[in-house]
Amino acid sequence: MNEGLLQTLREVVGAAQVLTEGDLSAYELDWRRRWRGRALAVVRPGSTAEVAAVVRACAAAGVPIVPQGGNTGLVGGGVPDESGRQVLLSLQRLNRIRAIDAANLTLSCEAGCVLQAVQEAAAAQGLLFPLSLAAEGSCTIGGNLAANAGGTQVLRFGNARELCLGLEVVTAAGEVWDGLSGLRKDNTGYDLRDLFVGSEGTLGIITAATLKLFPQPAAVTTVLAACESLDDCVALLNLARTRLGAGLTGFEVMGRFALELVAKHFPALPRPLPGAPWTVLLEQSDTDGEAAAQERFESLLGTALEDGIVGDAAVAANLSQSHTMWHLRESIPLAQAEEGLNIKHDIALPVSAIPGFCAATDAALAAAIPGVRLVCFGHLGDGNLHYNVQAPEGGDAKRFLAEQEPAVNRIVYDAVVACGGSISAEHGIGQLKRDELAERKSPVALAMMRAIKAALDPQNLLNPGRVI
Repeated sequence: MNEGLLQTLREVVGAAQVLTEGDLSAYELDWRRRWRGRALAVVRPGSTAEVAAVVRACAAAGVPIVPQGGNTGLVGGGVPDESGRQVLLSLQRLNRIRAIDAANLTLSCEAGCVLQAVQEAAAAQGLLFPLSLAAEGSCTIGGNLAANAGGTQVLRFGNARELCLGLEVVTAAGEVWDGLSGLRKDNTGYDLRDLFVGSEGTLGIITAATLKLFPQPAAVTTVLAACESLDDCVALLNLARTRLGAGLTGFEVMGRFALELVAKHFPALPRPLPGAPWTVLLEQSDTDGEAAAQERFESLLGTALEDGIVGDAAVAANLSQSHTMWHLRESIPLAQAEEGLNIKHDIALPVSAIPGFCAATDAALAAAIPGVRLVCFGHLGDGNLHYNVQAPEGGDAKRFLAEQEPAVNRIVYDAVVACGGSISAEHGIGQLKRDELAERKSPVALAMMRAIKAALDPQNLLNPGRVI
């Protein structure tokens, strides 16, 4: 049966685009190197029609499909299992910008477009697509939408969901839903777009999207600020909101140990404020021009220094220095990977609860695992922390992950739930958090999610074993 399916797939997409031999680790091994699967075949369609034909062929054969974009996910949601029965559907060849409507401030593109290519296409028209994250040079729009990616500008522009106006989706039956609307208002029944955004390929396969664009800012100002405590970081955030309003487009926080790892593994990178317990990366994007932006920023920093909220600050004097500051922030996950396997937590909390959460959870983990190292950083502006746990100095990182992950997760997630937070802010559920979701999500919510899955994918062929 499988040989017959493979022959059909070759006829649909071309023999060169059905990969069954050789090194397929680029598709079968996840970015964190925690999950390695084995696909029946890696299939690389080049159009929406080909995606639909592949889905119909797999549905007829009863063969599961795992959709994949840039394979930069962090929860094991985009690689096949070890059965050798699943077809890995790579969308990387669907990489065309279909249209830019400058008057409507929209861009339509295919799911395999790399995020950075979309940013550059918008910039070439003097416009801005504001979704920005560390993997933007390799992650794809389809994956961004499937996971409802967040990134560094959520507090101003929202998650990927808020940046999407319409979708084109191939259903589990191999039909194509053309919902590529560029409308800001469309009240004609259920919002199917929101159903597929964040569904991680379990309800349908996103093949194209219509995205929101914005005018480019006239001026961008970036600063690193040193704070003694997370309470001071929150106070700085409140002050920045008051003084900058919608001009506040970035507010990242980085713990001292997180930046120490960057210094250890990337010593060539400058570190403007060494030794600060907490470093805030704050960015303002202004429509009024350089002089007005500078005046507002200087007023903000002056008040923060006078009030003792900030102990020291370094303001980027040019675009190059701004890029360097952001590079420090974006290098933290890479430095962690160099340090060894770690236990990652992508959590969301009310901003007001973050200082208390960190103090209590830091203490609980230190008591449970003497010498444990905590790598805390993230998007404080929207309440999203990457609260990661590294093995004690000199410890076996792989063994630490295997032995300690369940206990560490219990401590962290119990504290998150007690604060009214979420166990997944922007990375999704995948297979990593599937069991946690089943334990911690409302039974009513889970029942509705399962009913939707059963209705849209009755054969359970789209990314089975993920999310629910």
